[in-house]
Amino acid sequence: MADNEFGYTAWGRDWVRLAEPLRQTRPEPLLPRARSIARNDGVRVEIEARAVRAHLHRGGQASIAHVEVAPLSRAAVTAIAQAIPDPTVLTDEMHRALLDAGASPAPTVVSIDCSCSARTARCVHVLAVLYTIARCVDENPRLALELQGYFDATDDAEAPVQEPRWTSINALDPTQFFERVH
Repeated sequence: MADNEFGYTAWGRDWVRLAEPLRQTRPEPLLPRARSIARNDGVRVEIEARAVRAHLHRGGQASIAHVEVAPLSRAAVTAIAQAIPDPTVLTDEMHRALLDAGASPAPTVVSIDCSCSARTARCVHVLAVLYTIARCVDENPRLALELQGYFDATDDAEAPVQEPRWTSINALDPTQFFERVH
């Protein structure tokens, strides 16, 4: 039996790191409750392309959480295809080979939303969803690449990888954003 019930494979650990980042300096008080919700099957997930919609029931409360993952870049898709010619069964060694090739298969979350009253991106419901996804990825590591659009991008080599739906406000340059009218 694995030491940790969430992220016992390298592929699942990437998802656990979204809930438990290594750069975090203080303990997160919501993590034990989030693990408990995920452990006791309190999260029902629906995966559609790069979006995960989750229904959470805890006591008399219900919440809906959305997590959207960024698509892999064309360079990342190419590097993964070269490092893993047959992604039917993904192993921890293949994950290590990707890291050695400089192509991290770790997901990047572009959008998080929850219907709860906490109004934060790291509420207990979103953390429980991340743990549930980690458990799903541990059971089927191929899901880690599916959620990032890898198989959609490799089906049609000429098709561009889908652009993110949202642009972060921090990515905009205010000096270049507005047009100067003379």
